[in-house]
Amino acid sequence: DEYVEVDSNSGQEEKSKVLVRPFVMEEFEDIKEILDILREGSTIALINIKPLKEKDIVELKRAVSKLRKTCEAIEGDIAGFGEDYIVAVPYFAKVHRQQSIATK
Repeated sequence: DEYVEVDSNSGQEEKSKVLVRPFVMEEFEDIKEILDILREGSTIALINIKPLKEKDIVELKRAVSKLRKTCEAIEGDIAGFGEDYIVAVPYFAKVHRQQSIATK
């Protein structure tokens, strides 16, 4: 997994109980860990779907469907951003969606 660790003051107690965690989906089986983390209810998942999209679009659609159903079950939210990422959040968060501007 690729991620950058931001300077964390090891002497300070952790104030936030919400974790933003990156995932890379390389195969359908990678969905299990993501679903388990979402069901715990304290993690926002940022999922890079590019490897699976390039490998098998049918499996990607299956994985996204499973993610969507889980988000509905936990009263969370899910949305894609960019070409290669999905964000999935638990019940306490909502994904902002850009409103289209109506022409006059």
